[in-house]
Amino acid sequence: MCSGFLDGLHLTVRPTRKAFQRVAIGMAGLALLLLPAIANARELRVCADPNNMPFSNAARQGFENRIAEIIATDLGAKLTYTWWAQRRGFIRNTLKAGLCDLVPGTPANLEMLRTTTPYYRSSYVFVTRQDGPDVASFNDPRLRELRIGVQLIGDDGANSPPVQALGRRGIVGHLIGYPVYGDYSAPNPPARIVEAVANGEIDLAVVWGPLAGYFAQRQKVSLRITPVTPRIDGPQLPLMYDISMGVRREDDALRGDVNSALARHKAEIDTVLAQYGVPRLDMAGSPAR
Repeated sequence: MCSGFLDGLHLTVRPTRKAFQRVAIGMAGLALLLLPAIANARELRVCADPNNMPFSNAARQGFENRIAEIIATDLGAKLTYTWWAQRRGFIRNTLKAGLCDLVPGTPANLEMLRTTTPYYRSSYVFVTRQDGPDVASFNDPRLRELRIGVQLIGDDGANSPPVQALGRRGIVGHLIGYPVYGDYSAPNPPARIVEAVANGEIDLAVVWGPLAGYFAQRQKVSLRITPVTPRIDGPQLPLMYDISMGVRREDDALRGDVNSALARHKAEIDTVLAQYGVPRLDMAGSPAR
């Protein structure tokens, strides 16, 4: 009796050729159903600079890379990059040329694109050694005697807002210019101005806050980071900026999705910014805590 029962069980579960065919057809049908979903999987195409720490690099180590990853994960999208050096014409040659859909780290309300809700506010800062002058204002009379490093914008060395603020006060005799792009053939091109403070080549530098905060942490000597005052020097010269992400002007849908993701992950984004030493200001222009 036991033998007959086992024989019957064996015969019941033995697969037939028709059963194999039915399984194969079913699997093929499932694969066909999944193909449209795979083909239509969302992609978040980002344009960024491959050698522009602390913002971005080709290894995706910058804080903008990490924030873009947060956004892509929230949207259920695959994150892809088009790498392009951030020079004059960057937006025209990337976003407007259709190479990408999102550009992190753009000033809020930049006219050539549509920007998201800002996700941080920062300012230019004074960078000094801890044993150096504790300057906090462009009106400090000691600036007239100090060797001051300033960032020059673009290949033509245009004046940055701090250079204009110093020039308004006649502080021009001891300025030393450092191109904001630096030597692009070397890693971390913008770091040179902060290194010059650490090495004692200059007494003080006026640097965009995120650059200063990140590279100051990596020097062998302790450096002091102080947000400049006044934050707005006259009606036409802001020295603090709200930073957003940019999309094409007609891309309201993506802008809305990114805005929602930024809001949902504000605490996580703030943590990333703090890890990279980004000096942030609140809505009143005071240092954020």
